[in-house]
Amino acid sequence: MLDNDRMDVTELLESASLLVPEEVATENDISVRDVWDCLAHDEWQIALSLLEELGDGHPLPLTFWEQLAEAAEQLRLKRSATWCHWRCSEIRNGVIRADLMLRPAAEARRKTPISGHGVLWPMWDIGNLSPTGGTSVSIARLWVEDVPVLEPGGRATVRLIPLTPTDWAHVEAGQRINMHENRTVAGTAVVLEVHLPAPTTPTVRD
Repeated sequence: MLDNDRMDVTELLESASLLVPEEVATENDISVRDVWDCLAHDEWQIALSLLEELGDGHPLPLTFWEQLAEAAEQLRLKRSATWCHWRCSEIRNGVIRADLMLRPAAEARRKTPISGHGVLWPMWDIGNLSPTGGTSVSIARLWVEDVPVLEPGGRATVRLIPLTPTDWAHVEAGQRINMHENRTVAGTAVVLEVHLPAPTTPTVRD
């Protein structure tokens, strides 16, 4: 890595670390002080990993994840960069966490595993109706927690980023929703958490 790149990464990670309150710590008692110690020894990859862990356990602003994403790209850490960009999208569009069970390959169109890293944009039946009274599906991008792929018939906790957050305003924890890749049901999920962006209020001008 060139010196100017190293300086950019250090500055990005330092700037991100300043957005983490000092009292925040992970379950393993990792805090921002551990990040600063890594940065003092030019351990950028470890510092990035610790900041990701701190961010996963505490709500932090969009700028934090944008800076981590840029640092990850400069360090050529594709998986980290993808995750940090994903978290940016969650802040912009909201996120729904759900317990998803895919239908077995013998019962569904899909015969291959689903990529867990935000590649798939399936359709979801979340109870919305079309103007004619039929089912109206909504699109949400899919991230599988803890595993790189989800096999047909498999079960995992997933994170969904709505393409149109307002379509999901009525969705709540405990609700069952169906995933579609075509007209048939590809899987069924039970909603665990819903975190949507607050609706914006139009500015009233005098």
